[in-house]
Amino acid sequence: MGAAAAAVVGGSAAPALAAPGGAAGGPVQVLQPLRRPPARETYVPCDPATALWGRLPTRSTDPVARVTSGTVLTMDTVSHEGVLEDQGKDPLGYFTSFGVSPDAVLQDAIGVAARTPHDGPGPHVVTGPVHVRGARPGDVLKVDVLELTPRVPYGVISNRHGKGALPGEYPEAWRGDPSLAEWFNQGGNVSVFTEVQSRQGRLVGAMPGPVPARFPLRPFLGMMGVARDTTALVDSVPPTDAGGNIDVADVGVGATLYLPVRVPGALFFVGDPHMAQGDGEVALTAMEGSLRARLRLSVVRPGDGAPRITAEQPFAETPEHWIPIGLSDQDGPEGGGNGTDLDVAVRQAVRHALAFLTEELGMPGPVAYTYLSAATDFAVSQVVDRTTGVHALIRKADFGR
Repeated sequence: MGAAAAAVVGGSAAPALAAPGGAAGGPVQVLQPLRRPPARETYVPCDPATALWGRLPTRSTDPVARVTSGTVLTMDTVSHEGVLEDQGKDPLGYFTSFGVSPDAVLQDAIGVAARTPHDGPGPHVVTGPVHVRGARPGDVLKVDVLELTPRVPYGVISNRHGKGALPGEYPEAWRGDPSLAEWFNQGGNVSVFTEVQSRQGRLVGAMPGPVPARFPLRPFLGMMGVARDTTALVDSVPPTDAGGNIDVADVGVGATLYLPVRVPGALFFVGDPHMAQGDGEVALTAMEGSLRARLRLSVVRPGDGAPRITAEQPFAETPEHWIPIGLSDQDGPEGGGNGTDLDVAVRQAVRHALAFLTEELGMPGPVAYTYLSAATDFAVSQVVDRTTGVHALIRKADFGR
C-alpha cells in the first residue's frame, strides 16, 4: 500500500507524507494506479477497461478478474465527483481550479472521464466485476474490509437540483445570490471542494468558507455489491437485495458485509468511495473521495460462516455491532415498490433485526422485540438514493460477546 499512505483503521489515521503539490500540501500521499501489483495479491484498477459508469454489473457482464474464495485483493475506486458533466467532465481542469497541482489529480480519474462511456442513469464510477470461483446462487459472499486508504488529500460534497432531502428547496433558494455563487459548479449545482488535513494525528475534512468546521474522516465504500440475476440495465443509484449503493457509514475498516449470491461467480463490484458521511447523507452526497480498498472475498453458506438472514438480504457486522439493513424497496424502484417511504425501510430493518435475534441467537420473539425497543439504535442510512435505507445497531456486548 505504500508506507507513506494514510491507512485508515477503525476510524483513525496515521499521518503520512504530504501529497506532492496537493491542495494546501495535504497529509495524504497521492495514490496513482499501481504499476506493480502487491505480491501474491490481486489488484483491480479503476480504468476504462475495468470501470462501468452509471450502471451495475449483471449476469451477462464479463468479469475483469477471477479469484478463489479467501482471496485478498486490492481494488482502486474513483469518485464520480470531479468527473461528472456538471463539473466539466474534466478532473484535471476541475481540481486544479481549486489549487490542486496536476500531479495530485488521479490519472485513472482523467482516463475514466475521457474514455469510459457514461451509459447508465446513475452518477457512480464502478470498479468490477470480480468473479469468485465456486460462488453459486444460494451462497453468500463474505466481504471483509481490511484497509481503506484515501488516494488524494481532498474530496467534494454536492447538492444537486431535484435531489437530496429537500428537493425543490435547495439549491434553488441560493441561486442568483452573488455572495453564494462560488459554491456552484458550472452546471448550476452546488459542489463544495473540501480539503483533507491532519489534526492531532487524525485526518479531518476541512470545510471552506468563513466558519471553520472540521470533522473526522471515516472512510467507507458506499457501494459494495454482487450482480443481480438480470440482463437488463441496472441503475447504480438505488440499493437492492444484492447490495450496491447501501451507504451504511459503519461498514468501514474492520467491518464485514454479507451479500446473497444471485449469479454464478457472484460478480462483485465496488464504488461510491466516501471519506466521511453523516447518517442520512441529506444534501445528496457524502464527502466523496477516491479510495484504495483492500478486501477479502470468501464464499460461505447461510448458517455456516454467515448469519441465516443473509440468504435473502445484505447484512453487516463490526467488532462492536451486528447490523441488519432495511430498504424501502428491496428490489429497487424498478421492482414496483415504494422507493421513497422511510417508514417501509424502518419496518424492514426491524423485521430483519428480529429475524437475526430469533433465528441466529435463539431469542424468543417477544423478548427480542422488546430488547430492540430498549437497547438498539435504528439509524437512517441515507434518504437520497430513491430507495431509502435504515440500519439497526445491535451491540454484541449485550450478549456477552
